[in-house]
Amino acid sequence: MKILQKIGFILTLMLLNFSISAQTERDIPIALKVGNAKEIAKFFAPNVNLKILDNEDIYSKTQAELILKDFLGKNLVKSYTQKHNGISKNGAEYYIGELKTMNGNFRVYYFFKKNGSDIVLQEFRIENEE
Repeated sequence: MKILQKIGFILTLMLLNFSISAQTERDIPIALKVGNAKEIAKFFAPNVNLKILDNEDIYSKTQAELILKDFLGKNLVKSYTQKHNGISKNGAEYYIGELKTMNGNFRVYYFFKKNGSDIVLQEFRIENEE
């Protein structure tokens, strides 16, 4: 009986992890489509590696949100399309997409990493599309 309880517990954790991952997987593209920096920042790690064009550094969650909000305010979003996703060797989930704005097109790259029981955005990049 204890073995069945342990198996049930493990399955519950796996499903919870999957549902958190699936939720964040849906929320970020939706937020990008409408240019909502606040919604994206909900998933930022306490310190996030943020690169927007030529500006790259490790910022606090609050600083990163302000920088992203500034970019999205100056580059009104026309559309966002998720192009690729996968899992890196260290288990981080990554996503690559195309952000079309009134001022041009950009490549967006971000990845999630486990931080304890949470899944957080560890890195977020917006680069000129080449």
